Amino acid sequence: MATTSISSSDFLGFNDNTGAVQLTSGTTAERPGSPSNGEMRYNTTDNKVEYYDGANWIQLYDLGPPYSTSYLVVSGGGGGGTGYGAAGAGAGGLRTSYGSTSGGNSSAETPLQFSSGTTYTITVGAGGASPSSGAGSSGDDSLISGSDITTITSLGGSGGGMNSVVPTGGSGGGLGVGTQKSGGWGALGTPGQGSNGGDGAGGGGVVASGGGGGASAAGQDGIRNSKAGDGGDGLAVSITGSSVTYAGGGGGSSQTSSVRASGGAGGGGQGATYSYNTSNPTGVSNTGGGGGGGNSNGATPGGTGGSGVVILRMLTSKYSGTTTGSPTVTTDGTDTILTYNGSGTYTG
Repeated sequence: MATTSISSSDFLGFNDNTGAVQLTSGTTAERPGSPSNGEMRYNTTDNKVEYYDGANWIQLYDLGPPYSTSYLVVSGGGGGGTGYGAAGAGAGGLRTSYGSTSGGNSSAETPLQFSSGTTYTITVGAGGASPSSGAGSSGDDSLISGSDITTITSLGGSGGGMNSVVPTGGSGGGLGVGTQKSGGWGALGTPGQGSNGGDGAGGGGVVASGGGGGASAAGQDGIRNSKAGDGGDGLAVSITGSSVTYAGGGGGSSQTSSVRASGGAGGGGQGATYSYNTSNPTGVSNTGGGGGGGNSNGATPGGTGGSGVVILRMLTSKYSGTTTGSPTVTTDGTDTILTYNGSGTYTG
């Protein structure tokens, strides 16, 4: 039987600090088809060591100190109410650490500190629905969470009110009036995320509801015997490298044929009027805009709220390149920006 001689220099002892273990290597496509827990290999596609944890291949990174990551988190806007003078919906709550100002004209928050090898979960909230009659639904929350950070949660924008229904949510929303002679009250915005909704007004056979609150401005009040209130404006943030306005409130609806209420800058939808069936009540997607109020007498339903968005910005030298959910990846100077229009993850 043939034998092969192995020199002692070919062995690596447990106390040997002069040698190295040669791992099995191959591309991502060459990973074992039925791996076992704990298997380890060198991935030549990504130039990373990886191991199998029983469900996924996890890559190992050089561990370094946490690095600063700026963020913008906007939730889904509320859905506009539908009915007799239904109100515009509030925009999604807005929180950001980039620039000087956050939602509700508060000071910008502190950037997050991301750690190498830690996976952070990104949740992007959907916009609220608008019913065929009644108050709209609140938008869904958006958030960033991870094992070593305090979760950043932006509350969904409040739905547009109808009659005596008081909506709640991240940025407040106008409340539809209860009768022709009594005004409704706007919902309060959440401090640090958005502004209050506008109040409704009624009288002389005319019902005019208030507009939804935006990220930087309150919704306007409805005007007695005239038009409904406009939605509050959103907040301009330049985290992507360009100034973009997010989270505008929806405009209210009115029982008059005068000029319809406008949505706030940053994605808010228009409100309907009695005489017009055509409007643009839907909040703009991925800005957290509130839906405009609808008018059942004019056969115009309220608008759905716009979906939210989560954006991360970090030094390109710190960007790991490991994501799920297909964020849009761009650069601005020395920074890399990840824009999540849907939920996903980022591994530091």
